[in-house]
Amino acid sequence: MNQTEHHRMMIKDFRNRFYFSLVLTLPILALTPLVQNIIGIDWTFPGAGYVVFVLATILYFIGGWPFLSGLVQELKDKNPGMMTLIGMAITVAYGYSTAVTFGLSGMPFYWELATLIAIMLAGHWIEMTSIVGASAALEKLARLMPSTAHKKEGDVIQDIPSEQIQDGDFLVVKPGEKIPADGHITEGESYVDESMLTGESRPVHRKQGDKLIGGSINGDGSFTLEVEGVGENAYLSKIIQMVQSAQEAKSKTQKLSDRAAKYLTIGALTVGIVTLVTWLLVGFDVQFAITRMATVMIITCPHALGLAIPLVVSVSTAKSAQNGLLIQNRTAFEQARNINAIVFDKTGTLTEGTFTVTDVTSQKPEKDIVQLAASLETYSEHPIGKSIVAYAKEQSIELVPVEDAKAIQGKGISGTIKGSKILVASPSHVREIGIEVPPSDDEKAVTRVFVLSDEKLIGSITLSDTIREQSYKAISSLQKMGITCWMLTGDNEATARAVSKELGMDGYFAEVLPDEKQSKIKELQNKGLFVAMTGDGVNDSPALAQANVGIAIGSGTDVAASTADIILVHSNPRDIVTLIRFGKVTYRKMIQNLVWATAYNVLAIPLAAGVLYSVGFVLQPEVGAILMTLSTVIVAVNARLLKIPKETE
Repeated sequence: MNQTEHHRMMIKDFRNRFYFSLVLTLPILALTPLVQNIIGIDWTFPGAGYVVFVLATILYFIGGWPFLSGLVQELKDKNPGMMTLIGMAITVAYGYSTAVTFGLSGMPFYWELATLIAIMLAGHWIEMTSIVGASAALEKLARLMPSTAHKKEGDVIQDIPSEQIQDGDFLVVKPGEKIPADGHITEGESYVDESMLTGESRPVHRKQGDKLIGGSINGDGSFTLEVEGVGENAYLSKIIQMVQSAQEAKSKTQKLSDRAAKYLTIGALTVGIVTLVTWLLVGFDVQFAITRMATVMIITCPHALGLAIPLVVSVSTAKSAQNGLLIQNRTAFEQARNINAIVFDKTGTLTEGTFTVTDVTSQKPEKDIVQLAASLETYSEHPIGKSIVAYAKEQSIELVPVEDAKAIQGKGISGTIKGSKILVASPSHVREIGIEVPPSDDEKAVTRVFVLSDEKLIGSITLSDTIREQSYKAISSLQKMGITCWMLTGDNEATARAVSKELGMDGYFAEVLPDEKQSKIKELQNKGLFVAMTGDGVNDSPALAQANVGIAIGSGTDVAASTADIILVHSNPRDIVTLIRFGKVTYRKMIQNLVWATAYNVLAIPLAAGVLYSVGFVLQPEVGAILMTLSTVIVAVNARLLKIPKETE
């Protein structure tokens, strides 16, 4: 049973107990002398006190059971909390009233006991409803998947339940339908609404070969989808699991509120006992003293304090997921408000990560250089390598066999072709092995790789990588927020300088190998900066781990495997601005709730203890219960009002 289902069961339980208690409370009130005097009636009959005792006993054990069992469990766990306070308050009230019924001098307060239990049950009912409401956004994600799909086998199309979809199935998606599974388009094209999954408000064009996410909504086109990833491996399933884990994880702020709630409970018990003893010592009767003690315990129940942070966590995590911000580390998300420096990996983050060959220089025919480089790069996963291979195919250049292909991390790739040792490498690596790199007058944002044959330079290939349109606005917005922006790249100095200048960056690190990225983050941290690192979440993992906040840029199903603190599903640098702003807004909501909850208790405890008795003000237990419930509702409503601040154009 998941947490939401558990809360739904609790809602039903509290609701049923509330109605049952309400039915018993009405005759108890009707038979209470104080209430009869107020409304001007006299329903007294022999044995009425015992009838009230029986009704109150049933009410105490059935209506009060959640609080009594909670008291026992909290004491077993050596972690007294709100149930301990409520359980003790109603037990003291019931015990004292029972003693009066059977001979002790005084006035029973069964009616206070009855109204207290009814109000507390109503309060918990409202509280559980608020908690479930806070998870509603996450449930919307879970309901995105359609119940049926159109499976295609040859020329036959049949409808099947979504649970029967398997990897490798071909599904037909018709206009306006929800996409039933992750996969890629094998035939057709359409515009797809992915807003519920990525936060991108505009439909995106998807064509043959493009990946799709199950749960997104097809536009007016029709296409065939080959399924890749079902069940727990589906993107949506991973996102829901990730969000649930983030909601359950406790951040430093939440742990602080938990400690405060525990100390408040201990303080309430202490103040309650001191209140009892004090009023007895100054000459008041036992009933008055017990009433004051019970009121202190009730009104200081740390409901609002206990919910102050968890409700904000639940709302913010679910809303983040709906807007393409996946939070894996709650503490890092809250600390995003402190970021004053961001380091961006260049390729695929600030740029599109798709290279285009713009120039080939060679001592041999251009075709030969491209053939050697592309043949080697078929063994590489680097975007540059893939682009060279794609260029060779465009030019109809036939690739040749390669022996002993070996990638050199962050530097290039080598192998043997037709008996010669071929190396495709970065400028820095070429210099490392003692070969002079020809100078370049090109100040544009381009990348050059060099081709060597038996340690002799025979040519170079120049590629350009388009800067993302969103990067310009992202850098500008971050700098307006007082955040310095740095770029980290393995590219040469000229390329790094050109990109940095075009984007208006505050600085850059060029020709940095993957294993050196972490040290660059440390350099900035040693200057006293609170640093966020933004990269692809895999190659940049050491730097992401070193940074105070690690942000992964990634889309599609690969994003769920990332180890970063926060993931930007839509690969949009401007989402970083939204992330930081939302982190600040979320933290502000947490502080608002903590201030409200603690201030309420600071003011309520003296009133409950009776400090204003001399001026005729006495706070009754049932009024205290109403105020306590009201504070909980205010905290819950405040959390629900949390919204993601949108980046304006």
